[in-house]
Amino acid sequence: MGNNTVHAPYYLEDLTVGQRFHSETYCLTEEKLIAFASEYDPQPFHLDKTAAAATLFKGLAASGWHTAAITMKLLNSGGAPLAGGIIGAGGEIEWPRPTRAGDILQVFSEVIEIIPSRSKPQQGLVRVRSETRNQRAEVLQILTAKLIVPRRPQLQSAVVD
Repeated sequence: MGNNTVHAPYYLEDLTVGQRFHSETYCLTEEKLIAFASEYDPQPFHLDKTAAAATLFKGLAASGWHTAAITMKLLNSGGAPLAGGIIGAGGEIEWPRPTRAGDILQVFSEVIEIIPSRSKPQQGLVRVRSETRNQRAEVLQILTAKLIVPRRPQLQSAVVD
């Protein structure tokens, strides 16, 4: 199911385990990488090429939180076309390899579990595994998120006098 727009937005009953989505792309520039790190994660391997060369990253690397923020941007702009938006209820995040300046990021997501709520029948919990990959299809981040997804509103039947 590579076409995200067929049924967008997706309500709980529109989703199936194994269903896949993909986002548009985003190019991370060195300027954006350093600006984010300067404000939110000011460590030498995110800010200075020379200092970064001497670290385990062996060069300038984006903050994992920057990769997470770009992932959220891509999910919100169509990479996970869920009704009600991307409402998180927790999750796990991994960064198997660093994101670099010049990387073109794209998010590939798969529905891995759907749990209708017993206490809130108007919604459910959906577990989605999202891989953020670069232009070489290398996985830079894995986010397994628990998302709250609403059920489709019941159509109100019109009362005709």
